[in-house]
Amino acid sequence: MAAHLRAAGIELGGTKSIAVLAEGDRIIARNAMPTTDPATTLSALHAQIVEWDRLARLAAVGIASFGPLQLKLESPGFGCILATPKPGWSGTDVASALMDGLDCPWRIDTDVNGAALAEYRWGAGKGCDSLCYITIGTGLGGGILAHGRPLHGAMHPEIGHLRLRRAAGDVFPGACSFHGDCIEGLVCGPALAARIGMDPADAPDSHPVWRRVAADIAELSGAILLTTSAQRILFGGSVAVSRPFLLPWVRTLVVEQLGDYLPFLRRDSADDIIRPAGLGAEAGPLGAIALAQAALDPAVI
Repeated sequence: MAAHLRAAGIELGGTKSIAVLAEGDRIIARNAMPTTDPATTLSALHAQIVEWDRLARLAAVGIASFGPLQLKLESPGFGCILATPKPGWSGTDVASALMDGLDCPWRIDTDVNGAALAEYRWGAGKGCDSLCYITIGTGLGGGILAHGRPLHGAMHPEIGHLRLRRAAGDVFPGACSFHGDCIEGLVCGPALAARIGMDPADAPDSHPVWRRVAADIAELSGAILLTTSAQRILFGGSVAVSRPFLLPWVRTLVVEQLGDYLPFLRRDSADDIIRPAGLGAEAGPLGAIALAQAALDPAVI
């Protein structure tokens, strides 16, 4: 993408949304706001990108949204949010609301697929052919790239709702309104609050819940490596970032659990395979810009 081309990106998150303006790969302006009801949130985001387009025409727009999303072009619901636990958002036509009146190429994908693409292009996924980006915060989401492209099929990956082997003795029923003890229902922020009866940010590092969280994330990591053969699993989000001791525990457990079955996974390689995301809080906004660039040039992904 030429350095002078202006593109806008929308990161529509479950708690916070951000509109960003970029010249090439460089973000030059942003506007963050809470994600409330669809009409209020989408109207404010739309007004921002329309204003940027009025000041100087936008070359493209990228939309990275929480999901699940309908991403089949041939579907009449393309660009809409499917059934979601976020009140009032099921069925919302995100794409139409944000692109109304704008005449430029655009692309929509999940926020985690966008973040995975940003990490692949500019972050800790550079040099990889395949990777998985996991964010653990208010929810748990995962984006997968195969051959440098976001994975789509019947829908898109919904990694947070995998139901995996539980840690021995863990009887917590889970907090997911759809599946109870899926991985999101075990380790996301609200699940941790329900487990320990307090804001997880206030729980000391010595709290026994973190050992269970590490065991759950290790099960998830092993499942991803076995099913996708990802070269790297990159972790972001408040839960993973705020407790840096978790990933070393996860690596040890994954290597122990999988034994010698995967020849690429060893104690001396696990640090490179299971690691923190490189872009931090910028993965989401830059993911939206990466999607805008892909709208201009599909060869980018």
